[in-house]
Amino acid sequence: MDRRTMIKSLGIIPATGLITTLKAEKVDGRIESPQIDTDILVIGGGTAGTIAAIQAGRAGCKTILLESGSQLGGTMTTGGVCFPGLFYAWGKQIVGGIGWELVTETVKMNGDVLPDFNKPFGRRHPKHQILLNAPLFAMLAEEKCIKAGVSIRYYETPVNLTALKSGWNVEVLGKGTHIAINCKQIIDATGNASVAALAGYRRLKGEEVQPGSLIFELEGYDLSSLDFSDLSKKFDEALKRGFLLKSDAYAGVKGLLTVKGGLATQHILNADSSTSELHTRANIEGRTSLLRALRFVRTLPGCENARIKKMQAETAIRETYRIDGLYQISHQDYIEGKIFDDSLSYSYYPIDLHVTHGVSPKHLAEGIIATVPLRAFIPKGSRNFLVAGRCVSSDRLANSALRVQASCMGMGQAAGAAAFLACSEGKSPADLPIERLKTLIRKYGGIVP
Repeated sequence: MDRRTMIKSLGIIPATGLITTLKAEKVDGRIESPQIDTDILVIGGGTAGTIAAIQAGRAGCKTILLESGSQLGGTMTTGGVCFPGLFYAWGKQIVGGIGWELVTETVKMNGDVLPDFNKPFGRRHPKHQILLNAPLFAMLAEEKCIKAGVSIRYYETPVNLTALKSGWNVEVLGKGTHIAINCKQIIDATGNASVAALAGYRRLKGEEVQPGSLIFELEGYDLSSLDFSDLSKKFDEALKRGFLLKSDAYAGVKGLLTVKGGLATQHILNADSSTSELHTRANIEGRTSLLRALRFVRTLPGCENARIKKMQAETAIRETYRIDGLYQISHQDYIEGKIFDDSLSYSYYPIDLHVTHGVSPKHLAEGIIATVPLRAFIPKGSRNFLVAGRCVSSDRLANSALRVQASCMGMGQAAGAAAFLACSEGKSPADLPIERLKTLIRKYGGIVP
């Protein structure tokens, strides 16, 4: 039995998908610069980019997915915020398709149970969020990409873009690789709009960004035996002495000791991932903060043996750059639930702007569901270029809600479908027939306004 037949016989991933991925890397002891041709190049394998790549691959386009890290899922997996929401609003599902398929398969394979979406939750939106097994989500996402024919390239990042008559030439560097990829359409799903910047398109960013959070869990104590009234006094004393910072545990000592899953209790001020230097600083500050918190916790009665149960490798980032798109979704658009002629996906989440000392979500009025138009995916002055995810064109308040994972999955599927249709019809995304695009999204289970 040859290698191709043996791999295919395993029934896990198609042999063609695996071999396509491996053939793209030519390393024989020296750096080579081969030319690779593809239809669609998705850059960033996070929440939005993964879904965009699967959609483009399933629709029939030759697709490459570049990811600078070691796994798919981004903030949900590497960042540890494995608590995606919200897929339902006011008693009906508003985000479905490929993202929902991936989430529900992860829940089922892990033996978990979905929330009861029929129960009203009022302002307690976490009741409709879904805690996922993050490593399993990453593996299933990878498998779905390969089955869709997507060529995944980890540890690679674009360093230069050149516009062509009908697409792009992208210079890419990686571990022992230096390649050029010719593509017809680009989807920037980096979260920072970093590829849009390489292409020369304008980005938007406030004077400050929302704090980030290092996701962790502590153990080694019995919660039922702790006197939280006394512990809160000691917490306040530690703040006054400067032994602890409020940002180390913005939800107080109880939040610090009871945090579970993908929830955050810590803030890293001005955390930014748009450059390696800034991301390095955010990671170091996140771990320094956790050390302070752990040392404090171990001084508390009943917590002398506290230890770290889990800690993510990276500080999760909430906000950096957004594109200056053909349309900028405003805070007013979002809270009014404005539906545009070119709306392609829904978003339902409170305005969720984190600040120095915590967060106070501002919930949407009953019955309101926001939407995302195609024009918000397209940088001004661009051709054959889309973004997906939190770098969508929006003001800061609207973006604080749009950035969440279910919304990003909906945007990712819309962007993948738009890139496919643009390739098929030889058009730039801004020129696409909207009804045909909506029909395509629905074909793959997506929910469109």
